[in-house]
Amino acid sequence: MSLIRILSPAVLGLCLLAPVGAQARDAAVAKNAASGLRVRDLYPLITTPAMAAARDFHVRHFGFRVLFEADWFVYLSGPGEDGARGATLAFMTPDHPSRPPGPEVFDGDGMILTLEVADAAALHEKLRREGAPILHPLTDEPWGQRRFMTRDPAGVRVDVAQQIAPEAGYWERYTPPAR
Repeated sequence: MSLIRILSPAVLGLCLLAPVGAQARDAAVAKNAASGLRVRDLYPLITTPAMAAARDFHVRHFGFRVLFEADWFVYLSGPGEDGARGATLAFMTPDHPSRPPGPEVFDGDGMILTLEVADAAALHEKLRREGAPILHPLTDEPWGQRRFMTRDPAGVRVDVAQQIAPEAGYWERYTPPAR
């Protein structure tokens, strides 16, 4: 999957404004690829006593499926485009047997999980009908997103975003850094 398909227009616009940073990033990617480093997956792992309820929330509202589950851990995958596996997400209970350093029980602060979809309005209506909490109403943002926000039972804020055209001239006010 290309970086352009992963990044939102807002983030992509900021990346494109920094070509020197992009060159350094591309060089680092090439060096890692040459050394054999390949990232196979990257996902948040959220510690919560509400693991089962969080699993059910993402399965019910967003179509995730369970790829692996134990009584202390669940690994989910969202539906992807064009037959590809979608985004992955994991939850574990505070009493998990591995007990790595950290992670403390997630308290809901400091993290937003962004879920990019093709039709935010349709998903907003579905979640509203199903009784999911809506923290931020469906809004067309000037930078080019139609979005709303919900919260899962683990306390994770889920920002559901659809890429739309930005307001005319919005990105022109952000000038590239001087070289």
